[in-house]
Amino acid sequence: MEASRVAVIVEDDRDIRDLIEAVLIQSGFEVHAAASGEEGVQAVEKHDPSIVTLDLGLPDMDGFEVARRIRLFSDSYIIMLTARAEELDTLLGLESGADDYITKPFRPRELRARVAAMLRRPRMGDTGARSPGQARVPAAPVNGPEQPGDNGQAQVAEPATNGNQAGTYSHNGLLLNHRTRTTEVDGQEIELTRTEFDLLQALMESGRVVRTKTDLVRRLRYEDYDTGSFISDADMRAIEVHIGNLRRKLGDNSREPRWLETVRGVGYRLAPKTLR
Repeated sequence: MEASRVAVIVEDDRDIRDLIEAVLIQSGFEVHAAASGEEGVQAVEKHDPSIVTLDLGLPDMDGFEVARRIRLFSDSYIIMLTARAEELDTLLGLESGADDYITKPFRPRELRARVAAMLRRPRMGDTGARSPGQARVPAAPVNGPEQPGDNGQAQVAEPATNGNQAGTYSHNGLLLNHRTRTTEVDGQEIELTRTEFDLLQALMESGRVVRTKTDLVRRLRYEDYDTGSFISDADMRAIEVHIGNLRRKLGDNSREPRWLETVRGVGYRLAPKTLR
């Protein structure tokens, strides 16, 4: 079975585990279930899934620790399932390596939609080819090639410099290769999650054009345009957390950014080019 159709469920509540398993099997997945954090880590290491659903409250360790352990060896998409609605728990989950979260109780169709959106995104080493029916990777902001600049005038996109090889971007010593899904800073490779990589690529494609948080949420869902899907405050807050994680891994400073510049109240864009 192809890797994109393998899933691991880490959940100690049998009823919820059975529900998730039924949803994923109906979606065409080969499913492996674990009732504890340790079993879950071992299952991910053994089966190399593309999707992991992870309960926050497990009997042997919490979901934050499980996510951190999985991130040591796997780039699987992690969807954290939690009964806790507090913002702090959400932020801790995303900072520990989760890509998305769903609050219990949840609708089966919501889980299917989140999983489908993730499967539209490439895994490490994908070359960008897509299967029939798969969404096109948007190469420009959803709102078009022009956005208001700092002075209120229309500003044409100035993307990061393309290299000789298609799918590579370079900016102030930061190199991103879409074909190999690798990132380097001053020649040193940086390990990013798939969500962090996709966000960084979106910003490098757009250069100095501002990408709004709403736009970036749609990018992670691989929606080519505004489909009318609901985007919550929590979705946009998640973008802020992922950007914060990106800055930390790149060694960037939000006050004097070398790469990622915040446009207050709007979104993000690349910092100006330097003479480095």
